[in-house]
Amino acid sequence: MDRAGVRPPAPPVPALDADGNPVAGAPAIVRVALDTPLPTLFDYLIAQAVVPGQLVQVPFGRRQVVGIAWELTQRSEIDPAKLRPVTAVWHELPPLNDEWRRLMAFAARYYQRGIGEVALPSIPGHLRTPLRWPRLLAQRGVQRYRLADGAAIALQDGVPARLRAQRRLADGLIDAGTLDADEARALCAKAPDVLKQWAAAGWVTIETVAVHEPLTGHAGPISGEAPAGDDWTEDVPAHAGSATQDALAPDAGRRTLTTGQADAVAAIRDALAERGGTAPFTPFLLHGVTGSGKTEVYLRAVAGALTEPDAQVLILVPEINLTPQLEGVFRSRFPNEALVTLHSGLAEGERARHWLAAHRGQARIVLGTRLAVLASLPHLRLIVVDEEHDPSYKQQEGLRYSARDLAVWRTSQLEAPVVLGSATPSLDSWRRTEQGRYVRLAMPERASPDAVLPRVGLIDLENERKRQRAVHEGLSQPLLAAMRDRLARGEQSLLFLNRRGYAPVLSCDACGWISDCRRCSAHMVLHKPERRLRCHHCGAESRIPHACPDCGNTDLAPLGRGTQRIEEALSEHFPEARLSRIDADSTRRKGSAQALFQQVHAGEVDILIGTQMVAKGHDFRNVTLVGVVNPDAALFSHDFRAAERLFAQLMQVAGRAGRAARADGPGDVLIQTRYASHPLFAALMRHDYEGFARQQLEERQQALLPPFTHQALLRAEARQLAQAMEFLKTARALAATPELADERISLWDPVPMSMVRIAGTERAQLVVESPSRGALQSFLTHWIAELRALRAPVRWHLEVDPLEI
Repeated sequence: MDRAGVRPPAPPVPALDADGNPVAGAPAIVRVALDTPLPTLFDYLIAQAVVPGQLVQVPFGRRQVVGIAWELTQRSEIDPAKLRPVTAVWHELPPLNDEWRRLMAFAARYYQRGIGEVALPSIPGHLRTPLRWPRLLAQRGVQRYRLADGAAIALQDGVPARLRAQRRLADGLIDAGTLDADEARALCAKAPDVLKQWAAAGWVTIETVAVHEPLTGHAGPISGEAPAGDDWTEDVPAHAGSATQDALAPDAGRRTLTTGQADAVAAIRDALAERGGTAPFTPFLLHGVTGSGKTEVYLRAVAGALTEPDAQVLILVPEINLTPQLEGVFRSRFPNEALVTLHSGLAEGERARHWLAAHRGQARIVLGTRLAVLASLPHLRLIVVDEEHDPSYKQQEGLRYSARDLAVWRTSQLEAPVVLGSATPSLDSWRRTEQGRYVRLAMPERASPDAVLPRVGLIDLENERKRQRAVHEGLSQPLLAAMRDRLARGEQSLLFLNRRGYAPVLSCDACGWISDCRRCSAHMVLHKPERRLRCHHCGAESRIPHACPDCGNTDLAPLGRGTQRIEEALSEHFPEARLSRIDADSTRRKGSAQALFQQVHAGEVDILIGTQMVAKGHDFRNVTLVGVVNPDAALFSHDFRAAERLFAQLMQVAGRAGRAARADGPGDVLIQTRYASHPLFAALMRHDYEGFARQQLEERQQALLPPFTHQALLRAEARQLAQAMEFLKTARALAATPELADERISLWDPVPMSMVRIAGTERAQLVVESPSRGALQSFLTHWIAELRALRAPVRWHLEVDPLEI
């Protein structure tokens, strides 16, 4: 700009040819997206042929960084003489297409971030490192381990029974014939080293398979056969591959579809057939009770989509530990289709290879967690979002996006079907079905003809107290008796407590000292087996003190109960029982979660104790009893979504019981509570999600809470709480200025967050809401521009559609 504040006209730049390449002898300009907080693209001179969507290496300050060529232009607001040229272009990688770039642009616009902040982190780190480009091009294969001919007996005899993990690996290899690296590590954490030793002994051969080739020879589904039916077999095109033909065949499984399954499959089939036609885009909400066979509907939907040449499908799951079981089912049904997984648990090189296979269109089935929705899928025809209600689909740091919502938007642009599946849909999605924006597909019965929904019973802890019946370590006598009965019958029990560790706090009875975290507004959790106090928020650890730090009293007592303490109590009650605990502490090592779940499926566990990791998605065929310990805290939370989450959590974990047909009736769910008359439990006992949803939506409509309004949350972090509060007060004052004021926008008063201090940082928040999504977005765009100009001494970020307030 000149001194008068007028921007001079941009100097002309010679035109580009029809393919977007510079005219011979004349410069052109490419606008590049870089991973910076600046909401802009950066202009560079084109020194070689570039097309939008290509990865490029450019100078940025004193560094060389990787960006994405976003668009070509003939003009720049910067003097072309001051522009620097692109350093390198990765021509070997197909450009990121228009559809992917539109998705990134929408996410940046909706979540109020720069395009580069959205687009670059969605690409694996190895692809953003120029030095790794040649190596990635050379690494086009993955290792697979094959049982050598005639080596089964030698392998069985050569692995001692005491080495349980190696025995599981040996049995898995003998059963399947071949295993890939992920499957091997799931069975034995040290699988790569063990398999090298077996290869040296001649028991195993190690080979490399191109990542885009079908990976055959996988073990079947972890949880038994994948059910199938006889739909999807009509009008199969002649070009459909053998794998798809097999998946569509009537004898692909041994189960007949229920009426609900058949109707859902038909609706999705029609949507696939009408893609790109005159029919309006409408997402499907697949509302099926636990055990109703939603996975089978997903399989049929995928089979229908893959009849189209080169088509790709994306299946999203909320948590990493759910991928192995679902992956096994899909590999079993589609043994000759290339399938890759995308989640944060993969090694960087492995994730890069899988992402490349999806980007090149070589992987036809992509299974992943929330980050997979941002993957490049040039031939995407269908997205399935399993457990769509799960809050794990909302990213809680960096770009705070909702994978479920982006999946819906992405398919709307492609006019492709999206299937949102859940036994307890989010109230946002349920409301959209009532408005006619989503199509509800109901599956009210379980898929197995003889498997019925479990009986849900309440154990009133107040009555237990009045009857003077002892409750030992949080376990009531009726619950212990029911578990003892299952042990006698050779059946499995699952005990659910969503609190890991041994006890939430360690205390001193003499002076009242408690194990607070010095850096957070939280207690240090007692982890007895490790003899450590650990903060679950900042990760700080310390040894368990021998005496009270304040008064010297040596009699320190744990307060409350976590999964470790429940496990200890059960081992005392049932010394003969085989116990297994599955939580974030017991599954820290890669592959450990899948190994523990394998033990449960194999019948090597009598009682399973777990957190929310065991509550959803797992098909435990021999679990006939589910016990729920201490769910009451969520009934009185300040979070208006707490009841919705608790109901979903309890219904999901209840669905683990009685999934297999039994002559002695359905499974049982026993919930210990001090508030047995609460309406949430009444709806749960009736398996009445619709009634619960109706009551919750009525309350939210009266209170003008989502989904009847739209919210954004401005958070500020500083060393001193006063600084954070002062910034938010200034931000609120800015919103009232004539340039920004809008009667459709409401701002709450700034308040400290419920968890004020984390890792030594004080936090406060300000809620913005509006009945109009468009008005809210327009306001946020202008408001953020003003906030950036403040240069306040605080860290702040904005979250659109927050789930936690």
